[in-house]
Amino acid sequence: MSQAEQRARDHLALALDFDDLVVASRLARSMTSYFSTVKVGLELFSATGPESVAVFLNLGYKVFLDLKLHDIPTTVGKAAKVLGGLGASYLTLHAFGGVDMLRAGVEGLAEGAGETGAAIPKALAVTVLTSDAEAPEHVMPKRLELAVQSGCQGYVCAAVDLPLARSLAPDLFAAVPGIRPKGADRHDQKRASTPQEAILNGADLLVVGRPVTLSSDPMAAAEEIFSSIL
Repeated sequence: MSQAEQRARDHLALALDFDDLVVASRLARSMTSYFSTVKVGLELFSATGPESVAVFLNLGYKVFLDLKLHDIPTTVGKAAKVLGGLGASYLTLHAFGGVDMLRAGVEGLAEGAGETGAAIPKALAVTVLTSDAEAPEHVMPKRLELAVQSGCQGYVCAAVDLPLARSLAPDLFAAVPGIRPKGADRHDQKRASTPQEAILNGADLLVVGRPVTLSSDPMAAAEEIFSSIL
């Protein structure tokens, strides 16, 4: 694999939004040339729990745990401690929960990773969902500020928000969901973007799901997205 191909692969995460670990892992095995990371969201984690993380780690992937934790700080901290020891690379927390909750998540991840010897996952603060086209303009900057204050290592936002986010928090890791090739069905992603737009705006990780997982030819769909950012 060339350096350009490795860079493209490092930018891509495959969202495995299934309720069946066998189906998800079968697809993941076929996608290792295109994606460095797999996203385990609420659906798959609810169906299979921590086992899903172990399966994808064994396949050589980084794991993006997209659970959007949002509860009182004590509960989030305890949950993050458990999740921090699983070996995942990223965990999402909803910034709407406030700075104390986000900080509890950051500290919980570090504590859990320390107990198992795992690398500490990056805590990613979810700012505004890519399905939300009605959020007032001040919401994303305010939630990004909470992420910075709490010690989160990154954030999740739409590609259209990235120029402002980069200006406010240039050193934080930026994950962008809602990635759609030009002309593709946007489904419920009202603030979708193409892979090229997200990269040009400064995304570190592009989260791609249904354009691949619902495609009649997932390999061809993955190849198209991968090639578009080489």
